[in-house]
Amino acid sequence: MRGSIRLVAWCLAIALVVMPIVGVLCGWFAANRWPVTQLTVQAEFKHVSADQIRATVLPRLGKGFFALNLDAVQKAVAALPWVESVEASKRWPDTLLLRVYERQPFARWNGDQLISQEGKVFSVPDAADYGQLPDLHGPDDHLAEVVSFFADVQKAFTGTHLKITGVTLTERGSWSVATDSGAQIVIGDRNQAGRRLRRFLDVYPQVMTGHDQGFVYADLRYTNGFAVKWPQAPAAPTAPTAGGTPRT
Repeated sequence: MRGSIRLVAWCLAIALVVMPIVGVLCGWFAANRWPVTQLTVQAEFKHVSADQIRATVLPRLGKGFFALNLDAVQKAVAALPWVESVEASKRWPDTLLLRVYERQPFARWNGDQLISQEGKVFSVPDAADYGQLPDLHGPDDHLAEVVSFFADVQKAFTGTHLKITGVTLTERGSWSVATDSGAQIVIGDRNQAGRRLRRFLDVYPQVMTGHDQGFVYADLRYTNGFAVKWPQAPAAPTAPTAGGTPRT
């Protein structure tokens, strides 16, 4: 029994060595042998269109089944702006299979780029149209820090009426926060950010008492407190004088 198994194993090993040689001699691997003419794509098609993928891949089809370079196909499709990753395979005798995974945008970055949920920055022509996404700003080499700080600030403001829509880290290391009401919160030194935010939020409910319209600006950079700017109340109309018009 063991001898039979050993014989089969030797035959398979010899076949693996001989078959490629025979294939080359018979022209099985020639560039035009058994051309790949069919394309099957699996994708969400939310940001990437079938036409884009087809236009990218078609110039690489028509080659022989064994001559088609899957790595080159994957790199070409992965270069499309909205593509996160690509899986490519071949199905005998003439089909190329592609599974395309699209980038899922998480936030805008410095106004003209997007950040994917995988934490990668990418450029698309219509990045400015994604105004509903959080708006993050900062030096490119501090991307991870900005994303992390945004998540921390969102969590810190849970339970308040404010929704955090963006954060900014300046080149000098100063933080500021934007809210959905248009209010801006200047925090300042990144090393003091946590302490200053806690101090502000600890008294936030009391500060907001009687101010239903909210604030327009908060400066947390003071040593022992912070400053808040409230929206200006509209001027009350002046009673008209006899025979005249309202005073301004």
